[in-house]
Amino acid sequence: MSLAGPTAPMLVTKEGDPTTPPPPRHGGSARAREDRRVGYLLITPTVVIVFTMVVLPIVWTISLGFQQVRLLNLRQAGFIGDYSLENFKNVLGSSGFVDALITTLVYSIGGTACAIGLGLMAALALRTPFRGRGLVRACMLIPYVAPVVAATFVWTTMLNPQFGIVNYYGTTLLGWDEPIAFLSSSEPVSIFGFDTHVTTALASVILFEAWRSFPFAFLFLTARMEAIPGTYEEAALLDGATVTQRFRYIILPQLAPTIAVLSVLRFIWTFNNFDDIYLLTGGGAGTEVVSVRVFRYLTARGDIGAAAAQALVLAAILAIVVTAYLKFFGRREEQA
Repeated sequence: MSLAGPTAPMLVTKEGDPTTPPPPRHGGSARAREDRRVGYLLITPTVVIVFTMVVLPIVWTISLGFQQVRLLNLRQAGFIGDYSLENFKNVLGSSGFVDALITTLVYSIGGTACAIGLGLMAALALRTPFRGRGLVRACMLIPYVAPVVAATFVWTTMLNPQFGIVNYYGTTLLGWDEPIAFLSSSEPVSIFGFDTHVTTALASVILFEAWRSFPFAFLFLTARMEAIPGTYEEAALLDGATVTQRFRYIILPQLAPTIAVLSVLRFIWTFNNFDDIYLLTGGGAGTEVVSVRVFRYLTARGDIGAAAAQALVLAAILAIVVTAYLKFFGRREEQA
């Protein structure tokens, strides 16, 4: 018989040595709660900034889009008011909205395609190492990093019909009958004898967008090309593949996911672009996109509700584009 007092229950390990049970983890739970409090404290400034700078303006814009708010009664407008669809009916049924939307789509698709095409050509041209390649690659970034005001001023001067360098060489060397007003001509561009919706001014703006944005695509495509294993092309070269065949069957499939992402990003940014067109043409000569139209509704007419409604229409179109991209291309990239 043991005369000892009550003892703690004993556990037997796999080796047969008796051990005592581990103490309750009250300290661990307290530490976890403390870590959570510290985490909440650290993310609070970010949450406040995002709510103030992103969420609140979006909610305010949505609210204004469903209210009859003008510049004179803006102070009386609030988040809750007399909601209606009158702004959307006026905007969608107004003259010029469909033309502005078509112009926006043409400008976005054309600018995106040209920018990615120029970026791809530049990346392929600078793929082979040579002396001074780093300097040339750095110079490729100048259009993208240059201030938009300076870039548009240079292009406006170059394309000026009176003293622009483009018209000077066009009339003296290329045999033009007369100077071309690239940024103010509303004549439609003819392709294979068919008149298109693209005017001379809109084509010039698309070229400017392609020139200014192609370095972004150039960076992405160059980085992806550097990651392509060289053994693929070496094996194809041994099999007698030509340059065109190597590009079509080796390089292009490797670049396809990157091109898809670039297409979506560039389309979104070009679709919302305002400063390039406004600084070059002011939205005239067939270059009025929806963003310029929103600006005119806001400043010239003072119709804040209609401007917000047009902005919401832009957001809805972009949401459809992004959803379609994620549905049809997102899964393919995940599987790849």
